[in-house]
Amino acid sequence: MGESKYEVLNLVPEGLKPKTILIKLPHSKVEVLRRIEDAGLVFPLIFKPDLGERGWMVRRIDSPENIEDYLSEIKIDFIVQEFIDLPLEFGVYYIRFPNEQNGTVNSVTAKEFLTVQGDGKKTLMELIQGNERAFLQWISLKEKYKTKLNEVIPSGIRLELVSIGNHCLGTKFLNGNHLITPQLSRSFDQLSKKINGFYFGRYDLRCATHTDLENGRVKIVELNGCGAEPSHIYHPNASLWKGIGDLIIHWQNLYLVSKENHQRGVAYISFQEGLSIYKKFRALNS
Repeated sequence: MGESKYEVLNLVPEGLKPKTILIKLPHSKVEVLRRIEDAGLVFPLIFKPDLGERGWMVRRIDSPENIEDYLSEIKIDFIVQEFIDLPLEFGVYYIRFPNEQNGTVNSVTAKEFLTVQGDGKKTLMELIQGNERAFLQWISLKEKYKTKLNEVIPSGIRLELVSIGNHCLGTKFLNGNHLITPQLSRSFDQLSKKINGFYFGRYDLRCATHTDLENGRVKIVELNGCGAEPSHIYHPNASLWKGIGDLIIHWQNLYLVSKENHQRGVAYISFQEGLSIYKKFRALNS
């Protein structure tokens, strides 16, 4: 809770993650551009807070002109990350009990980005307003596409409206547990053992194919700890009771991993520490 996303991502081996830099506030647009240039990053880029929560303030920044708006809103240090232009995005949950030699993957979420499809008749505005998921994002989409809203999208053309895999930004989460195989678990077990102290959490990643996913040929855009849930439970029309059951098992596993780690000398976070972090985050969102 409250961990630095930048510090966590630094634990991931090179070659498995995008190029990422940390911007500490205060910073001007000129200073941010200089840091981006020095790091060899090119637009589009992903900007996200170093303390994240459900896609809060995660933005795709397509040009230097968008930086000023981001700086006017962000209140804490943030990450600038290379945009990984691979077609598939997944959330992969991994668990290994500290007293056991090997771990396993117990949840896979496939992510379907928010898109609309043209029919040669409707404008982009009409397509967005006629799509039940896109309509919920209208406030942000009308600003993002303000110069294109009256354009008619040709028949058969699919337009990806949001290229960030967050549920609250319109991405559809699909149960991908059928993709769990012994090879998938072996791949993520080998990967996870390279991350010091990591036993329980969700990889948010991109890859080119399902075969690449199974064999660990991925780019990890974020690594989340116990604050992340097995997001396959958000599959449309999924059973509420099955989702609750999956979460109960998830929390039981979290308790057991925490208990074993504590027995190995890892201190529990105190109630006061947790409350302080929670208040800090609430203040940032107020």
